Amino acid sequence: MSQIETIQARLLELVPESSWSDGAAGDPFAALPADGWHAACLAVRDDPALGFDFLRSLSGVDRPADDRIEVVAHLFSYKHRHALVLKTHTGRDGGALPSIHDVWPAAEWYEREIFDLLGVRFEGHRDLRRLLMPEDWQGHPLRKDYREAEHYRGIPTRRPGYAAPDRDEP
Repeated sequence: MSQIETIQARLLELVPESSWSDGAAGDPFAALPADGWHAACLAVRDDPALGFDFLRSLSGVDRPADDRIEVVAHLFSYKHRHALVLKTHTGRDGGALPSIHDVWPAAEWYEREIFDLLGVRFEGHRDLRRLLMPEDWQGHPLRKDYREAEHYRGIPTRRPGYAAPDRDEP
């Protein structure tokens, strides 16, 4: 049994509600329901056959056509030298997921960034506040329907003579 087949078999035992892709275009990945997100993350970290002890990155992707925001965790096991991607999603309007900062502490900063730029709330996060934008900033700049205000606190947000790309496309 190949390493990918082993990961798949074990993951499907631990999280039967996940769907699997062998990662023909990259690392293998599993799509998980939002309500199983935290439990699945704990399972892939703590299972001796998987041992995903390192969170490489946690990111968000706005999918307006599907009316959702996808959250993607790239994982690595130093013991077994294998990788996995876990994906889940939440709604664009008031979307929330359980925080995984207790599983991988580095997730704390990634979750703050995703909250700030995409608006996903991470329930159970101990310090969920804006990371890059000012606290009173309106909106979430990485959403595809985001429209930048002309001014922020009386200061223009665009440089004279600079034409920002047209962002009318979703």
